[in-house]
Amino acid sequence: MKTINKNGTRPEAYDAETHLTGNLDWDGLRRPRIYYAIAATFCGLFLSVLDGSICNVALPSMAAQLNVPSEDSIWIVNAFQLAVMMLLLPFASMGELWGYKQVYLCGIIVFTVGSVACALSTTLPVLVVSRVVQGIGAAMLMSVNTSMVKLIYPKRHLGKGVGLNATVVAIASVTGPTLSAAILAVAPWPWLFAINVPVGIATFLMASRYLPDNPVRVVGRRFDWHEAVFNAATMGLFIGCVEAYSHDVPLRWVLVGIAVLLILATAYVRMERGRKYPMLPFDLLRIPIFTTSVATSIISFTAQMLVMVGMPFMLVNTFEYNAVGIGLLMTAWPLAIVFVAPLAGLLINHVHPGEVPYLSGLNCLS
Repeated sequence: MKTINKNGTRPEAYDAETHLTGNLDWDGLRRPRIYYAIAATFCGLFLSVLDGSICNVALPSMAAQLNVPSEDSIWIVNAFQLAVMMLLLPFASMGELWGYKQVYLCGIIVFTVGSVACALSTTLPVLVVSRVVQGIGAAMLMSVNTSMVKLIYPKRHLGKGVGLNATVVAIASVTGPTLSAAILAVAPWPWLFAINVPVGIATFLMASRYLPDNPVRVVGRRFDWHEAVFNAATMGLFIGCVEAYSHDVPLRWVLVGIAVLLILATAYVRMERGRKYPMLPFDLLRIPIFTTSVATSIISFTAQMLVMVGMPFMLVNTFEYNAVGIGLLMTAWPLAIVFVAPLAGLLINHVHPGEVPYLSGLNCLS
């Protein structure tokens, strides 16, 4: 006889049968393999972050060459970011079940193929679709990157590994505008994507040889496609409603989208609350410090992306800067992170992690 949970849902069939297997005492890689594994994760992370920012400086030029309005060219950035946001959690779940290394390798392949498609695009719709493919690959890379860090670094050096990852993100953010400006000074915009191909191939070869497989697996657990679809649909509709409103879509259609979003989001939350291994653990939101940290991160990254996307148009239309000047000006912000991130990683081992951003905020105010 099948039982029913207190919240009215059936328990998953594999809950009573799941168990951990593998090396529970895993404590990272050893030299010299650890250096090659770190390099492989750095390259994948660098590519995925780079292509999230490399187009920002080039948007005015791309809009002009593709003969589309500036507001439509924003989809070159939005398509990439939307694909990443919708698929991060499903791919992270796949990594737990099928292997972080396997998801990472697939991500490199998809990202490289998407880069080739972007470089060959001649119209905005084709370019946007190609950017979605790129975003799918980037979501695979980003979703398992932190988990790969935990597998690569010994536990005593985990804080340093997180700090180095933040440094790579900052370097990629710095390189994006500068590299974009340099390429546009000597070549057309398709070369912004073509440069990913040789790096992607080299990263795949290095990752396939040196990255470790999951030392621990959950036997009996299965990937839930319904859960993944609900997650992607909820995230996608949320951004879609915002985009529809900002692009002057008739209000009645925006309201219809919001209604569908609320229905899907409610069903998704109910679905997650009845699972032993939820893709999005809403129970964690009951912890005040966790909820505050998540909200702070969302607000922080949203503010940064608003500036990174909007600033090139202001510099072109208001101050009449060229692509090279825009790239140099936009380099200053992430360049500061390059120097601060390693320091933050070192401080984590000696200071409570919650105090590190607080200390940085005091320095900014002073």
